[in-house]
Amino acid sequence: MSIEKSWYVIHTYSGYEGRVKTTLEERVKTLGLEEKVGRLMVPTEEVSEFKDGKRRVSTRKFFPGYVFAEMVMDDEIQQLVKNIPKVTNILGGVMTPFALSAQESERILKQADEGVAPSGEAAQFNTGDTVRIVDGPFLGFTGVVDELNMDQGKVKVLVSIFGRGTPVELRFPQIERP
Repeated sequence: MSIEKSWYVIHTYSGYEGRVKTTLEERVKTLGLEEKVGRLMVPTEEVSEFKDGKRRVSTRKFFPGYVFAEMVMDDEIQQLVKNIPKVTNILGGVMTPFALSAQESERILKQADEGVAPSGEAAQFNTGDTVRIVDGPFLGFTGVVDELNMDQGKVKVLVSIFGRGTPVELRFPQIERP
């Protein structure tokens, strides 16, 4: 028999999300509470940036300072979570934490599965904008944004080469407004 679990948000000290997740997993296993606690997540994405002409890939947290936990919230689980070092609270009311709504948890799970967070870099550009290329083989060229591909973090820029608009595919960190 499986118990219906809901998603809760655990607030931690920033930078300690992974440690809190690991500690919670260990304590749940030690105490035999696997039936009450399901998945634990620290949603992350791989981010590539260009610096000094080199591409660097790093991992970035979607929600720094938070761990998402699928669990049955009762007094035992609440005390277990709150007694883990570097946990500040479980989001919600003063006495009882609130579960995420089905839509909220679905959106976060989808975002974690796809590894795509809304990009602040992408949001500042629109089709038709004039941009300057600041990295890569077309460094110094100016062009016009032709297409935006938010899913892949890419932009197609029409650059004038020998008097013709030539499409060049770039990543958002490689362009800026002139």
